[in-house]
Amino acid sequence: MPSVSWWELVGRALIVYVALLVALRVFGKREVGQFTLFDLVFILLVANALQPAITGPDSSLTGGLILIATFVVANAIVGQLDRLPRFHQLFSAQPSVIIRNGHYVTSVMRREGVTADECMMAIREHGIDHVKDVQLGVLEPDGTISVVPTTAEVHRSKHRVRFLRRQ
Repeated sequence: MPSVSWWELVGRALIVYVALLVALRVFGKREVGQFTLFDLVFILLVANALQPAITGPDSSLTGGLILIATFVVANAIVGQLDRLPRFHQLFSAQPSVIIRNGHYVTSVMRREGVTADECMMAIREHGIDHVKDVQLGVLEPDGTISVVPTTAEVHRSKHRVRFLRRQ
């Protein structure tokens, strides 16, 4: 049996879940598959540090099952809420123009943590040789870089280029 009440375990789990969800939003336009080694180490350390805050003095099997159920239900609710436009905007980043009319928008690139090398990689993936041949380059909310060439001809590659934010 848990050494603390079930409602305290649920409350602790929900508070930590929401706090971690908000904190991870700070990562910006990046998916889990884009996490660097540093990001993975960070997440593991945060998880280890948060464990006592979630469980408190409880180390029972029942307490663990209550926590798992709480996280599953909370995640399902957040998944459903994400379908609402206002909620989705709260946790989703907006696209950012990083190339306009053949020129880098360096202030946006700096803010988003995108380098010219990463832009050039995306440009080449779209079959374009030079930044001057790009009408529009957009860092999408999922971390991909969309490129619109100045010519009407569009080249698509099999790969989706994602940037890696340097820490």
